[in-house]
Amino acid sequence: MFGYVRPVRDELKCKDFDLYRNTYCGLCRTLRRRYGLLAPMILNFDFTFLALLLAPAEDRFTPCRGRCHANPFRRIPMCPESPELEAAADECVILTYWKLRDSVRDDGFWGGLPARLLSWLLGPAYRRAAKQRPGFDRTAVRCLGELAELEKEGCPSMDRTADAFARLLQAAAPPTGNPGRDRPVELLLYHLGRWIYLTDARDDLEEDRKRGRYNPLVLRFGPQGDDQALGATLEHSLNMARSAFCVLDLGCRTAAVENILYLGLPLVQRAVFDGSWKQIKKQKIWRTDA
Repeated sequence: MFGYVRPVRDELKCKDFDLYRNTYCGLCRTLRRRYGLLAPMILNFDFTFLALLLAPAEDRFTPCRGRCHANPFRRIPMCPESPELEAAADECVILTYWKLRDSVRDDGFWGGLPARLLSWLLGPAYRRAAKQRPGFDRTAVRCLGELAELEKEGCPSMDRTADAFARLLQAAAPPTGNPGRDRPVELLLYHLGRWIYLTDARDDLEEDRKRGRYNPLVLRFGPQGDDQALGATLEHSLNMARSAFCVLDLGCRTAAVENILYLGLPLVQRAVFDGSWKQIKKQKIWRTDA
């Protein structure tokens, strides 16, 4: 997946960073338990953010201890099993599978071989996840189908293409029946999805131009793009996501989500614009020297 939605570690208090890491490890364990030993390989920061957002508004977080997937001889603190972690794990599998199938279609026969193999390996997990979340799976198929049609016709509107992906991410929040919570969460995820799609388009701009692949920024602004105009629309989506965040009660997870929205995403955006993102995304946020 993308990996754009990450915190800035140096600006998090120790307890908030521990909560973030415990959520990451809890999601890893949930993926392993529900979908086998290979599933944690698709774990990413984006769905850790979703797990934080969906979690109940607790005043205090109490981790459990479980075995680390990377080192089974270690028992580490992690987020206990919960319906919210299960939802994030299921949707991570579904979206990763369809992202791989999209790569198979875009990269041709030889270029798409790695994605074809990975999607084949992920297929059994995807089918189980789709049974657990049929509504999200249908939305993913519909929205990604719309996106594929827009790309096929060479749609020059970055808003139409970004909207298709934004509606997909918006559907990642299972309804709770509380409109005071559901509506802000959906709005936040919609604008986060829009930001992710357009940031990814900017990240792929040079490669897409060289390979002659569809990119809405090339059609909208020309081969070199327009970072000033793109930055303005990205900032609009960030502000809308932040406005939705401000009316949510996320309890002890507030600081971690706030860090991501106000510091992490702008840092990633600047790195994508100045070309340093490809190096930054390889760094491990668990180390202070990374």
